Formats: sequence, C-alpha cells, structure tokens
Amino acid sequence: SVTSIGSIVFADCTSLTGIKVGLGNENYTEVNEVLFNKEKTVLLTYPPGKAGVYVIPKSVESIGAWALSGCSGLTSITIPDSIESIEGWAFTECSSLASITIPDSVTSIKRGTFAHCNRLKNITIPHSVTSIESEAFPGCSSLTSITIPDSVTSIGDRAFSGCSRLNSITMSNSVTGIGTGAFSICTALHNIIISDSITFIGDGAFYGCASLTSVTFLGDAPQANEGVFKEAVPTIYRKPEAKGWGATWGGRPVKLISEKP
Repeated sequence: SVTSIGSIVFADCTSLTGIKVGLGNENYTEVNEVLFNKEKTVLLTYPPGKAGVYVIPKSVESIGAWALSGCSGLTSITIPDSIESIEGWAFTECSSLASITIPDSVTSIKRGTFAHCNRLKNITIPHSVTSIESEAFPGCSSLTSITIPDSVTSIGDRAFSGCSRLNSITMSNSVTGIGTGAFSICTALHNIIISDSITFIGDGAFYGCASLTSVTFLGDAPQANEGVFKEAVPTIYRKPEAKGWGATWGGRPVKLISEKP
C-alpha cells in the first residue's frame, strides 16, 4: 500500500541489507539478486556485497528529497513508470551507482538529483523530461556522453559541472538556453555543436574546459558574455548567413565553418 518514499528516509544507510516495501506476506524467492514475493511484486532491495540493486515497486509514486542519498553500495536502480516525481538530491553521493533508467512518467530532473554519483556511466533521459535543473549531474566524473532529448527546453546552472570524462554532448533543437556553468570543468570535451535554437548561454557555461578546441554554432549568435569560455581556448565556427557574429564571441576568435580543419 506504500505510495511514496519520503525525504531523507534512507540517507547514508551505508550498511543497509534490505528494505521491504508494501508487503502482505513473507514468502520471498531470490531471482537474479532482486527479491520478489509470491505474487511477483518487485521489492525494493539493497544487498551489499551482491549486486547492490534497488528495484522500486510499482505502487510507489514519488521519491522524496535526499531519499537515497549517500547509499554508497547502490550500483543500479530500476524506477517504475508509476513514479511521477523524483525530488532534489534523491540520489546524491550514491558513489557506486553506475546506471539508471528514468521512466517516461518523470517530467524533470530536479536540482542535485544525481550530484557526485562519480561512477555513473549510463543514464537514459526519456522524452517526457522537459527540464534538467541546476546541479542535476555535477561531479559525475565517469559520465562519458549525454544525449539531451528533443523534449528538453533548458539545461540548468552547473547541470553537468565537473563531469570530467564527458566527451560528447548531443543537444536537440528544442533546447533554447544553457545555464551558468552548465558544462564547466568538463575537461574531456574537445568539440561541440550548438544548435540554432540556442538563444542564451550563461556565464562560464564552458569554464575550465581545457581540452575544448572548437565550438560550432548552427544559428545566430546567442546572448552571452565574455566569461562563457573562461580558461578554455576554443575557436568558434559559424555559418556564413548567421547573424550577430563579429571577429570574436565570448572572448574567442570566430571563423566560418568552411575554415574548420
């Protein structure tokens, strides 16, 4: 009968061996290190020393703020499509979490949801998500690539800051703004393409991206200031028909795409 997991309830439970949610009996069988009851209802489990797997039952509709933060033995989690909201910082500092799939029922990735999950390599963002809020993935130092679906319209401040292995970003034409420091200190980024839908890029969005050599813009010059590429030295490439460009942008030289090596 459980319909929600509240704020902070399992935070820092580093030795937790199991959680049973909404059960009516004690008849369990272990199947692939995930427990089921006799009706095959999936239980929320956390077996340290085994798979470190959480499976949230379909009766749960929300996961509260900080709910599973600091659960350092968690390696993967399955979230059912009954979940309508995952509140801020829910999985922050789950330092062993390697993969997660977010269901289509979730519409936003809240502030700090996966902050400092430094082993997170894979994440699937569904087309239902319309916003990635501030500090959603900072410090996810094992994340190598991210695909922003065409439903997302904004990327929040410091959303991917410190993702030091992130070397590939794919953004759809629906994204109109990139927040302050959104990709700062992403030191593995070497070239990116900015879609023609982007109208605003926040201060220091690519601050400290020391390996960034080229940024290709497919549209007119977005609104930004000189600090967007602070401590990064890319060359800007643009289309010849695009408007608003000068000899420099964001403190960096601007060339035509035809001049790109």
